[in-house]
This record gives sequence, structure tokens and C-alpha cells, in this order.
Amino acid sequence: MSVQILDTGGDKQSYVVAGAVLGCSFGSEQSKLKTPFSHGVYIKNKAQMNIKDFTPLVHIMPFGKCSSLSNPTVAAATAANNGVLKEMPCIPVVTMPWINGKADVLIDEEPALLNKCTNQCMYCGTISIQDDGQE
Repeated sequence: MSVQILDTGGDKQSYVVAGAVLGCSFGSEQSKLKTPFSHGVYIKNKAQMNIKDFTPLVHIMPFGKCSSLSNPTVAAATAANNGVLKEMPCIPVVTMPWINGKADVLIDEEPALLNKCTNQCMYCGTISIQDDGQE
């Protein structure tokens, strides 16, 4: 009997650590996921993150310039620029934990953050994990 292995093209899931690379659909640059303290769990000597690591300017850093007209500073600058889009500095506004964490693996009593997790900025940008940070 032979076994045939099929490549389904599915992405492999991995745990996310401090230093992971993030991207926003309305940001001009990537940023790094940070942590002011460790939850006490490490992967390759890097602090493992959980879904509650979402605080703007603490965990999630700015993404360069924002191009979302839902952002009041972008909308105002664009209006002052005769309706021509004027990107402004990105200050992410995130109010909820990451979604799609690994509920059966708890890091400091919260689901582990996975590379497939996403979050939503109040200015309509989708924040995703581009690289898990494990290197």
C-alpha cells in the first residue's frame, strides 16, 4: 500500500514572538511587535506573545504613513489638499485583542498569538503578521 502526500498549499501556523513583523493594509511601512515585559515563555530566546498583546504604541507600533480616509487626520489633510490624498503619520487605534489565537495553548492565561492572527484598526486598516519573528 502506498501513501500519497498532497500539498494543499496551506500556510503553516507558527507562534509569534516579540520582534515579529506587522503590516497594515493602509500603512506605508511595516513595524515590529514589541513587549514591555515577557509572559515567561520563550521560543528561541524571544518572548512568546498572546492575543492580549495589542496595545497601540506599546505592542503595535506605527506603520509609517496612513492612507485611510477613515483616519480624521488623513481626511482633513486630503480636504485641505483639494481632495488629493495626503497621507499622514500612522498612529494605530486598536481596541480589541488579536483574533484567531490558539485557544488550547495559553501564554500567561491567554491564547497564544499565531502568525495567522489579525487585528483591525479603527481607521479600517487590517493589521496582519507578516513574519512570526522567530527567524
